[in-house]
Amino acid sequence: MPNHHLTAEQIRDLRALAGTIIPPGPTYGVPGADDELIFKDILGSLERDHDDICRALAHLATLADGAFADLGPERRTEVAAAFRETGGAPLAALVRVVLLCYYRDDRVMRSLGQEPRAPFPKGHVVEQGDWSLLDPVRARPRMYRVVE
Repeated sequence: MPNHHLTAEQIRDLRALAGTIIPPGPTYGVPGADDELIFKDILGSLERDHDDICRALAHLATLADGAFADLGPERRTEVAAAFRETGGAPLAALVRVVLLCYYRDDRVMRSLGQEPRAPFPKGHVVEQGDWSLLDPVRARPRMYRVVE
């Protein structure tokens, strides 16, 4: 396993939180983000977000008044809701890693009707959507400097 530099308690809390973010879906036969293979991928993918994830886990432990993994289901849901409201950028980094690893799993891709493969060189067909949804973004003033 890669060297992720998390304590045993942080790993337990991260796994419990991952399973709270994406629980198993028995209806579609998909695992939760706390599944053995998916969680191993999460631990191996912390590199650039390590500091943010450690900050997020420290904040989670504060909200849980101890180990998040040791909380009962009802209290875990309450703490997760408070964490969602106050987690900020560190939580966003943690969620991003969880989601990226979850959707890399072949079982999850198959449940979505996708072939579990890299998008290139074959590509994937993307259904056209309503491009007018981008009009508010296009209407915003420029947020960058033009370099010539």
